[in-house]
Amino acid sequence: MNAPKIQPVVDGDFIGKVTSGSSTNFNNIYFNPHGHGTHTECVGHITREFYSINEALKTFFFTAQVISVEPEKRGEDLVITEAQIRSLLKEKEVESVVIRTLPNYIEKRSKKYSNTNWPYLEEAAARYMRECGIKHLLIDLPSVDKEKDEGKLLAHKTFWDYPKNTRFDATITELIYVPNKIDDGIYILNLQIASFENDAAPSKPILYKIQ
Repeated sequence: MNAPKIQPVVDGDFIGKVTSGSSTNFNNIYFNPHGHGTHTECVGHITREFYSINEALKTFFFTAQVISVEPEKRGEDLVITEAQIRSLLKEKEVESVVIRTLPNYIEKRSKKYSNTNWPYLEEAAARYMRECGIKHLLIDLPSVDKEKDEGKLLAHKTFWDYPKNTRFDATITELIYVPNKIDDGIYILNLQIASFENDAAPSKPILYKIQ
């Protein structure tokens, strides 16, 4: 995916840029929430019907557990397994989980992931998190699913319990980054989103220590 475009508005002789004679900087931004940075999505990401993240997410503070996981080698893939998640996450303790994959290089923040076969979440791991009562899943990868999976989207569908008992108020946040200085453990999460009427929106998750 190409980089997002940020360009001044041009309308006749008007150019929305102070250095071009305008009194203000006045830019258009063209981007894709799913591919250009941290974003939070609702089940509308995978449905024929339209569902908006702005309608799905109505509260923004949650208990959260940060866990660090080194995906396991499975053939040509790297997979986050149910056994790994089960060893770190207990039922009904928190409302959200923040997954930091290992190794955790700072280059993740600018990595171009297309055609890299990134690590992904095992379907059973997504089911276990749902059964633990996790409503909000955050991960430092472009998707919880395998890059090329023939459109199966098993982790997305399983976490949202789609289509049988769809969890319309559950969210998935991808392309986060958790610095190494943040320890694994329990925090308060502020899951901030831009109020777009779209299946996904740019987001800014912030963790707060519990004193």
